[in-house]
Amino acid sequence: MTTRQKLFWVSVLYFAEGFPFGLLIDAFPIYFRLHGVSLVQIGLLSGVGLAWTLKWLWAPAVDLWGSRRRWIVGCQVLLAVGLLVVLLLDPSRIGQEFWAVLLVLAVLSATQDIAIDAYTIGLLDKAELGPGNGARVTAYRISLIVSGGLFVALAGLVGWNWCFVGAALVMGLLAVGCSRSPNEASSSRGSHPERPLTLQEAMITPVRYFQGIPGFAAIALFVVTFKLGDMALGPMIKPFWVDQAFTPIEIGLIPGTIGVVSTIAGALLGGSLTERWGIFRALWVSGIFQAGSNLAYVAAANHPSPPLMYSASVVESFCGGLGTTPFLAFLMSLCTKAHAATQYALLSALFGLTRGLAGTFSGAAAQHFGYTTYFFLTCLMALPAFALLPWVRRWADGTVTVRREA
Repeated sequence: MTTRQKLFWVSVLYFAEGFPFGLLIDAFPIYFRLHGVSLVQIGLLSGVGLAWTLKWLWAPAVDLWGSRRRWIVGCQVLLAVGLLVVLLLDPSRIGQEFWAVLLVLAVLSATQDIAIDAYTIGLLDKAELGPGNGARVTAYRISLIVSGGLFVALAGLVGWNWCFVGAALVMGLLAVGCSRSPNEASSSRGSHPERPLTLQEAMITPVRYFQGIPGFAAIALFVVTFKLGDMALGPMIKPFWVDQAFTPIEIGLIPGTIGVVSTIAGALLGGSLTERWGIFRALWVSGIFQAGSNLAYVAAANHPSPPLMYSASVVESFCGGLGTTPFLAFLMSLCTKAHAATQYALLSALFGLTRGLAGTFSGAAAQHFGYTTYFFLTCLMALPAFALLPWVRRWADGTVTVRREA
């Protein structure tokens, strides 16, 4: 398969991966806020993000049983059904039924992520990680434009119920498209990587591989902290726009669309820099811009005005995309193809833990400190990761030899 063909399927798959995530993380908070749900409750909704944190618990099943393509398509069909169930629930109160539906949607979305990430790691060669992750982030963010931007804007025109019907239809069409993706055995050059044969091998061997990486504890801590500032800021951006009296159409078109386009531009530049500079240099340079960009929202919260709000959305989104591409390339470089589902799930669970915990407390913190102070604190949260760069450099530069313990 040519690189161009690989990038096409990476784009399709990551559009599918981003779509339900955008609904849960971007669209639902606006949906609930417009129906009178409090900031504290909206912040607590980030707790469903623990599905992405804990997905490593069932990731070995994706490595062990069935093809990754079947896992992808199955999750997409069930996500379509789940979005239709939302129509039956009252959005003005988040009761047990709504929590259950949101949790099921999050688990299905996280499971789809496991299978797509593993499929992609098996698909791409190491030299293709830079452009591959550029295409990945671009497609993912385009799906966020649709689910977190156009979806919200359309809801302001035709109503939320019709939008949820449309979202279910999108997931159904994605299931049909992804069912036509290449078989894993024929998707990569050379022989297909050997998959685990037993549950014990699927669960233990990937962990032992990480244990064999010198300084892996520091690397893991870096994974947790690199996007901490972004993860803490994100859940409060859309409620902040709502509280500044912007309409759903304006929110959908500006942070939900223009902001996401800025993220795509940053991701493409990040992919180019990763290919040109290597992972390490791209990580620390983009990390500086990623951390500093939160100050744009500090300025917007301190003196709210449309020009500052628009500028904050563009700057923060662009720098977030800039930092994401080398970070994802770094995570993929840590994984082996045979155990990609479990290993990448473990790594993504680490920064998923950041998203879940930071998001859970974000509403209460923003309400207590106010938006200006809270946004400034998110900038400070991004700084600890830089102290861990020496350990990252050893791995990124290829000077670390993995101890074989399994």
